[in-house]
Amino acid sequence: MPVPGEITIAKIDSIAALTEPVLRNVLITQCYCELSSVFATHMAAGANWCTFATWASKQAGLTIRHEDLEHALENILKNVPEIEIALSLVITLAKQSGAQQSLGNLRDSVVGTMVSNAASHAADAVSRGNKKVFEEIAREFSRFIMNCLPDIAYNKSHIDDFCRQLKPGLPPDGQDYLAKGFSYYYRALFELDSKKRVQLNLLGNLFIGYHEQNRLQPEIAEALNASIDAQQIKSELLDKLFKGSNWWIKFRLFFKRVFGFTLLDNAIEASVQLIQKHLRMALTAHLMTITLPPDNYLHLGRDLSMTFSEDLKELTDADLIALLKQVDPTPGSVLESGATDWANLAERMHYIADMFRCYHQSKELFDPAFTAAQVEAMKNGRLPEGRL
Repeated sequence: MPVPGEITIAKIDSIAALTEPVLRNVLITQCYCELSSVFATHMAAGANWCTFATWASKQAGLTIRHEDLEHALENILKNVPEIEIALSLVITLAKQSGAQQSLGNLRDSVVGTMVSNAASHAADAVSRGNKKVFEEIAREFSRFIMNCLPDIAYNKSHIDDFCRQLKPGLPPDGQDYLAKGFSYYYRALFELDSKKRVQLNLLGNLFIGYHEQNRLQPEIAEALNASIDAQQIKSELLDKLFKGSNWWIKFRLFFKRVFGFTLLDNAIEASVQLIQKHLRMALTAHLMTITLPPDNYLHLGRDLSMTFSEDLKELTDADLIALLKQVDPTPGSVLESGATDWANLAERMHYIADMFRCYHQSKELFDPAFTAAQVEAMKNGRLPEGRL
């Protein structure tokens, strides 16, 4: 079977090489969608890893485009009483040193600056993670489609040759989990028993998902932490607080700061740390969501509310049962599937394992990610119009 031109390895490499993050993201999402469709046509065993990657990449696009993110973060921060109290203390101490700014101006300045920095930092981390996973795993899916799906009978040497080209070792550096994942996919391709085939497919999804999440660990932690330069923020705030003040006030403040931290310094640092803490909470709430078609809005910090796919309720495959014992503390149910900390790899994998198992036979996951007009625009190098 020839591989469609849009999902060749060369095409995947060309998408990964794009430097414009928004266009790159929508092309990545569309490529996952196409790989998912081709793969499912041959596998006939429910959703594959690319199926879920389509919607995860589409969700990542919201953060990469800053879509509603800054506004959402500002609204959350402006409704935290302890931030208001901390900033009020900064204003009081600043006015005692001659500053003329109001609490409203300071609030808008500090919150706006930190929110903008956090949103940009999160977008950059998410975009790098989106690219990193795509250029590695989508490439292997394309190679598998081209080299293994045309087989008409199980050929151990053929799948061994495919896996031999993967880097040995455990993730994040090695690709042993990818080798396991594709090996299970290959077995599923020739399995006549539908129940066994579905379980082998889920095994493939889980091993590839496990590799993906190991690879993404640094970018996920970075996006959630949204680190900022506290000294730079403090310096900017002092400049804004004393903007327009006469030279004597500025000299007196400089003299105090040269000979040690003032109460104002301490108050600003405490405010910055407090806002940073709440920013992480707000970013976590934003990043820990995913929408699966048709309208399943999942909050990854809450337990899944649906049951396992009918053909995956009772498991018989020993390898699958063994893997679930490693990644799912409650393998027989969706209890405690919600991840309290998305930066925690074990908690992420618990949620992902249950999500894969619940939505495995959801036909809506194969819906188009974009309209035909949007696909045409992006494949001509233009960012599509409309909601992405």
